[in-house]
Amino acid sequence: MARKRRFVFAGAGLIVGLAIAMLLHFAMAESAARDANPDSEFADRDAQYAALNREVDQFDRQSNILKTVIKLTGPTVVHIDAERAETPGRPRRAQVEEAGSGAIVEVNGKNYVLTNRHVIKNHRTTDIKIRLSDNRVISPQRIWSDEATDIAVMLVTDEALVASRIGDSDRIEIGDAVLALGSPFGLSRSVTTGIISAKGRREQKLVETGMRLQDFLQTDAAINPGNSGGPLVNLRGEIVGVNTAILSNSGGFEGVGFSIPINMAMHVVRHLVDHDIVVRAFLGVQYDTEFGPTMAAKLGLPRPYGARIESITAGGPAELAKLQVNDVILSFDGIRIDDGPHLVNIVSMTDVDKEVPVVVWRDGRQVNLTAKVTPRKPQTASVPR
Repeated sequence: MARKRRFVFAGAGLIVGLAIAMLLHFAMAESAARDANPDSEFADRDAQYAALNREVDQFDRQSNILKTVIKLTGPTVVHIDAERAETPGRPRRAQVEEAGSGAIVEVNGKNYVLTNRHVIKNHRTTDIKIRLSDNRVISPQRIWSDEATDIAVMLVTDEALVASRIGDSDRIEIGDAVLALGSPFGLSRSVTTGIISAKGRREQKLVETGMRLQDFLQTDAAINPGNSGGPLVNLRGEIVGVNTAILSNSGGFEGVGFSIPINMAMHVVRHLVDHDIVVRAFLGVQYDTEFGPTMAAKLGLPRPYGARIESITAGGPAELAKLQVNDVILSFDGIRIDDGPHLVNIVSMTDVDKEVPVVVWRDGRQVNLTAKVTPRKPQTASVPR
């Protein structure tokens, strides 16, 4: 066996040696040709430069898309500074400062700043300074926030504000190009690029924010401290997400960032500015947190997806719709359900009192039902102020 290995190595060395010799031969021949006709080298270089310029022109046309997106979205992005006394009632000697980002959005003809709740949590309007792209500094007139989604919105009434264009995060696909705009480490007007690297990231351990409803877009566009609340935009210049968190061992960006889908964020924003609270729909089921391939196979499901019902609230919409314990909800309002947390998100985004088609797996076959969701008892993370 040892002899065979030596033979192989020797053979490989011979082949490499022959290859080097051939390269040297061709290099010497090319050098001799250049010496015989020195102008040919320069003619060849000119042709290569011309070809390179044509390729760069094409690349520039593509990069102009990014430049245009940045030019259009830049004026809609703001830097947020929040400062408050560390202990209420004491002199403001020790200060607690937080910084983040946001985007100007228009709702019902008025301008608001959309950001993360954790950026302005426990701050008053007088504690918050919003720096615009033209370096003007303004203060919000009113604040609303929702702990369950970590969304906050602030009313701003100043003139000459530029509102963002809102995209449709339901149409986002893995691989779509995106840009993250904001103020990482306080460096305002910063832009990073990347792609959507995953969708539907749920149950991240974001203890500091208290988020219960998660359906993150994952991106490799660099997101760092200070980017929180800033927009994630597509190549059409539309906001598709609100940058919220990173997965990191060091505290800095390591290639995985999370953004709240803009459809979820704007659903919350509209409820807050219209009603001061987020009114969420209630179905009245408790899903099985352990549901997986083994149970799916036992129930005869061809693929392990959906949310298995573990219990049903008496008198709730699910009971009235004839849903049963052990049913697996496969589809809700036409949306394929991945798992229990996904079901919770979809129900929470549904308009209250809406009649919704529900597809369940029961006794080895699909059953079509209709449920009318009712309002869940409203819960607010903070009082508008």
